[in-house]
Order: sequence, then structure tokens, then C-alpha cells
Amino acid sequence: MRNIETCISPELIHLHDLTQKTVVVVDIFRASSTMVTALSNGVRCIKPLSDLDECRNYKNKNWLIAGERNGQQAEGFDLGNSPLSFLGNAFAGEKLAMTTTNGTRAISLAEADSEEILIGSFLNLQATVDYLQISDRDVLVLCAGWKGKFNIEDSLYAGALSLTLGWKHDCDATLAMEAVFQQAGENLSFFLEKASHAKRLQNHQLEKDIDFCLELNRYNAVVHLDEGLLKVKPAAAKQRRLSPEGNSLQS
Repeated sequence: MRNIETCISPELIHLHDLTQKTVVVVDIFRASSTMVTALSNGVRCIKPLSDLDECRNYKNKNWLIAGERNGQQAEGFDLGNSPLSFLGNAFAGEKLAMTTTNGTRAISLAEADSEEILIGSFLNLQATVDYLQISDRDVLVLCAGWKGKFNIEDSLYAGALSLTLGWKHDCDATLAMEAVFQQAGENLSFFLEKASHAKRLQNHQLEKDIDFCLELNRYNAVVHLDEGLLKVKPAAAKQRRLSPEGNSLQS
């Protein structure tokens, strides 16, 4: 029987065995949501990087560069970390190098030891579930958090993923977040409006980003790390297709 567990902060990753597991990295506000959106809107691939200068150097290689620190676009970058920037296939065909405060760091921490890395968001929740159901690996949800601290939105995703998978498990963190997600129901925006990172984004007038990142099942894309590049798994096209508007998740 396959198992799911949740790591609520990258600072706790050393307590988990990643070998032979699929690690689902999630940074709802906003890195993983932006990555899923960019790739679902025609971006060829994404190179996730932890360091600003390393990412900035990709500009010289004719890559589009996106940089974010503390919720704001980093100086000298083409883009920040908003999923809305990629809507309408705005950068279709481009290669994107990307660095963020929390999300890209979480990816780098999981890269060495895991069997497979997926990028999770509410935007592609059902597509990710469909893929995991036909996989034979155990799953660890790695929450990017905020500078090592717990945050509610990433861990809430872990609860949603586990409930939708329906697997039996004994992970206390996952059990707790299942209960929280059931309490939140489908009104995630209302539930998370007081969350610390939501408030940070609100201070930068990014309420539209918040609402977008909390849409359920807008995209049918399974995003994975392939030799250092994030891409959409070809098999995702064979899975259950969703309407462009997305479907509601039953809680």
C-alpha cells in the first residue's frame, strides 16, 4: 500500500527519507502556481534556481528570467513571480530561468535524494492526483513555507492532495491538514485571507494573484523536474481533461 506524508517546512526535510519517493513541491503563493501556469501557457521549460545572480546570468543565454524576493520582482529581471503574467500564452515558446524566495530553494533541497519531483498547486491538483494514482511510489509533499517557517496555504494543499488521493496513512501532519481543508471547504480565499503570506501579497496589491492561485483544477498539467528542467509530462495529455474554467473539488 502506498503512503503519503507531509514535510511542513524545508528545514525539516532531513527528517524524511526521500529515496524511491515522489516529492511534490508546493509553494502556493506563488512559485509553484506560477510554474504550472507558465508551462500550461506554452513556456517550453523552466530552470529553477536558488541564486539571484546565477538566474540573472541566463539572460545572456537568451532565456527569459524571472526573479522574486520577499514578494516583489527582483531588480534587473524580466518578470517577477506572478502567474497572471503568463496567461494567454504570453511567453509561449520561451525558456524561463526562475528564482524565488522559497519555492526554488525547496526544489533544490529535494533534487538530490528523491526519485521524482513534481510541482503541486491547486491549479493542477486533480491532474497530479490522477498521475500519482497510477504511479507505484510513496509520496512526500514538501511545503516551501516562508523562509523556513510553516505556512498554512502550502500545508493546506497537502491535506487537499491526500483527501483526493484517498490513501490510508499515519502521518500526523497530513491528517491535521486534511481536517483543516475539510473545514475550509471550497472557499479557500475566505479561509486564507488572514494567512501571513496572503497579507504580504495584499500589501503589494497582489489580491488578484491570491485569488488565481486558489483556483481549483484550472489546468490538466503534470509538471515534473527532468534533468534540472521543469516540463509538462507528456502522459498528462492522456489523463482526464478538464474544462478551461476548471472543476470544483468535492470536500
